[in-house]
Amino acid sequence: MEEKQQDFIIGRHPVMAALKQNTACNKLFVQSGLKSDAIKDLMMLAKKKEVVVAQVPKTKLDLLADGQNHQGVILAVAAYTYATIDDLFARAKAKDEEPFFLILDGIEDPHNLGSIMRTADAAGVHGIIIPKRRAVQLTATVAKTSTGAIEYVPVARVTNLVQTAEELKKRGVWIFGTDMQGQDYRTWDAKGAVALVIGNEGKGISPLLKKSCDALLTIPMIGHVQSLNASVATGLLIYQGFSSRGN
Repeated sequence: MEEKQQDFIIGRHPVMAALKQNTACNKLFVQSGLKSDAIKDLMMLAKKKEVVVAQVPKTKLDLLADGQNHQGVILAVAAYTYATIDDLFARAKAKDEEPFFLILDGIEDPHNLGSIMRTADAAGVHGIIIPKRRAVQLTATVAKTSTGAIEYVPVARVTNLVQTAEELKKRGVWIFGTDMQGQDYRTWDAKGAVALVIGNEGKGISPLLKKSCDALLTIPMIGHVQSLNASVATGLLIYQGFSSRGN
């Protein structure tokens, strides 16, 4: 495992998910004067987990949240932990399932990554692979957008996606990419060990990584706008895979 610098988890649902998952927490900041049942539940759970609870002015939370809607709670956490490729395979094996991975080639918007993590968690994806450079990493914004999914979907960070794809292929994983010239995604049979590659919001999949794919998929469109938001497109593809795998 490798770690990232300290960060904050922002908002009630992400904070609750982190506390329930025994995330390494440093301190729970709660806005002074809030007395809702949801806030009380968070404070009780934090104290049960022996996490320090500090009641602070709203201005303090606004500063820590950097403009995000904190809903009166922010959890200071230890460094986000990244998984390894072996961790992802182990997770699939522990569930007695064939691996189902996502490879994100240069996703830059943290909201897209957070939304993708939500869908990945809902559809039983065993892990996400991202590059160390030129892509969004695990941040507080990603954590909040994922509404807690960041605690359940392991993310592996690698130096070279092409080399990683080749390693996965040697380990029996079929690599499927996305491209305008691919097969209709509705015909995709994702049974077996598979990895789905999603490209950058504007540039798509890099040429070298596309060459490593065993097959390419496309989402047919008949409207005037011939592209979809990255997280929306990923959601469609993940659920086709989810359905074809017998779920």
